[in-house]
Amino acid sequence: MAYIITDDCMMCDICRLECPEEAISIGDPRYTINPELCTDCAACAEVCPVDACMPAN
Repeated sequence: MAYIITDDCMMCDICRLECPEEAISIGDPRYTINPELCTDCAACAEVCPVDACMPAN
């Protein structure tokens, strides 16, 4: 199951830099995760200071 980035994202860039699959890109108004590239590693969730990265439902 891929991760998503919620509206709580503050565009700090930490998750994008941490993603080993380069699945996170800059979007508007928040970053987005490509579900085809996301491997559910949770690296983004572990570093997000506002808990904006979470598993998609």
